Amino acid sequence: MVVTITESASLQIKEMMKDEDQEKVHLRFGVKGGGCSGLSYAMGFDYEITENDLTFESNGIPVVVNKQDIPIIEGTTIDFKQNMMGGGFTIDNPNAIVSCGCGSSFRTAAETGTPEEC
Repeated sequence: MVVTITESASLQIKEMMKDEDQEKVHLRFGVKGGGCSGLSYAMGFDYEITENDLTFESNGIPVVVNKQDIPIIEGTTIDFKQNMMGGGFTIDNPNAIVSCGCGSSFRTAAETGTPEEC
């Protein structure tokens, strides 16, 4: 599977999807250039699927990714962690060789992107 969504993340995403048309919406996950380390994760709801996309389901969540992002994000796990300061999604990408302290910016050996200031 390209991306795995944990049960904890799945519960949080399903809660957020309540305001969406659940029969048509997908969780779009991918990367974009920028961020402290060169690449940043992009995650949100999307109703559009193109021929450049791959769709699949993980833990009950319909997911869509752009095929060109697959080598960068393959094997990634999306989790949701709660602590005393609140909660948030965490992303564990085995392809990331460098990550920023914020956790949303990273670099892979093959895709370095253009670093920005933190």
